[in-house]
Amino acid sequence: MSDLFDAAGLEDQAPHPLADRLRPESLDEVVGQGHLTGDDGTLKRMLKSGRLSSLVFWGPPGTGKTTMARLLARETDLYFEQISAVFSGVADLRKCFEAAKQRRKSGQGTLLFVDEIHRFNRSQQDGFLPYVEDGTIILVGATTENPSFELNAALLSRVQVLTLNRLDDEAMEQLLGRAEKLMEQELPLTDEARSLLYSMADGDGRYLLNLAEILFNLEFDEELDSSALMKVLQKRAPVYDKDREGHYNLISALHKSLRGSDTDAALYWTCRMLDGGEEPLYILRRLVRFAVEDIGLADPEALHQTLAAKDAYEFLGSPEGDLAVIQAVIYLGTAPKSNAAYKAHGAAKRAAKATGSLNPPMHILNAPTNLMKDLGYGAGYEYDHHTEHGFSGQNYFPDDMEREKFYSPTERGFERDIKKRLDYWASLRKKLNK
Repeated sequence: MSDLFDAAGLEDQAPHPLADRLRPESLDEVVGQGHLTGDDGTLKRMLKSGRLSSLVFWGPPGTGKTTMARLLARETDLYFEQISAVFSGVADLRKCFEAAKQRRKSGQGTLLFVDEIHRFNRSQQDGFLPYVEDGTIILVGATTENPSFELNAALLSRVQVLTLNRLDDEAMEQLLGRAEKLMEQELPLTDEARSLLYSMADGDGRYLLNLAEILFNLEFDEELDSSALMKVLQKRAPVYDKDREGHYNLISALHKSLRGSDTDAALYWTCRMLDGGEEPLYILRRLVRFAVEDIGLADPEALHQTLAAKDAYEFLGSPEGDLAVIQAVIYLGTAPKSNAAYKAHGAAKRAAKATGSLNPPMHILNAPTNLMKDLGYGAGYEYDHHTEHGFSGQNYFPDDMEREKFYSPTERGFERDIKKRLDYWASLRKKLNK
């Protein structure tokens, strides 16, 4: 379509989205990324030094990755070549590399911008290496996924990864203000509705301008409040890929909020995941794990509550069963915390690996045959129930192993009572074995 307008000499009259018309003309106009574009920012320092290295921009959608790549090419007089890993293959890459070689012969460098670079497989990523190394291209990749997981080590070692931030409300206000100035009108929104508009954009500047363009093209008799705005605009689905980094970031946030007994924050992250389409049974599996890892015997009921929530959800399904997830989150968030059982497991496992060939002491071995009895199996065993305290104090560790203490209960919740029992038995054992 763009070629048709060019041929007719009508490119200037061709319709352009608001986001395209507001595309920054310099790095100083890029909003929300001052750590990169400011006077002391990484990109500004590169440009001042006159040496632009290959980069990967990592950040959410609509934060300026493509725009900054274009501006870098303009600032350094490099030819700007753009491809998308979604639509390009090996043949397209070869054409880009060959064209870059020819430009280099005539003294023109090339900035190759690769959108969604994480979509290329490992061998395709390896294809960039010789051209990056010999300077045929300056590679600038863009990705919404963690490069540590999605890009191979060889390519990562040859590029600098720069992180872009999602746009905050201040950046959104700056962007919307520019749009209103260009359109020569203010959007008829209450302060509350304007704030809601930013929330709906969810840190995506492009999406914010797309929403604003819808509003600019409509006529309103009065200011829109939040309710009226929601009727005009459909709520955006949150950015959340269940099989990628966002999935792990949010479940980590939930787990650590519970560990910190911040129940309200835990509820927030739970609802973020549910709203993003996360499978509730995945969340419940993590809650069961949390019950035994971070609460344990400080509140043994925690495990019962999470398993009951799992059964309730499987019985009810969504959305009714979601409340069972919420109830489990509240219980875990407000329960006393202890990782004593988790630490005991680790300590006992290490000891078991270090002393794995030691036999149990003879007195606690069964002797089902006469030969075993003659060899001393079971000799000297004291039946605890027949003792005065219901506790014999005998040694149950291997004879060649010093007694160790793996489980150290806390003074929180039910473990306070367990600690009293263990202390009592320890003192009694010491007394009986004098």
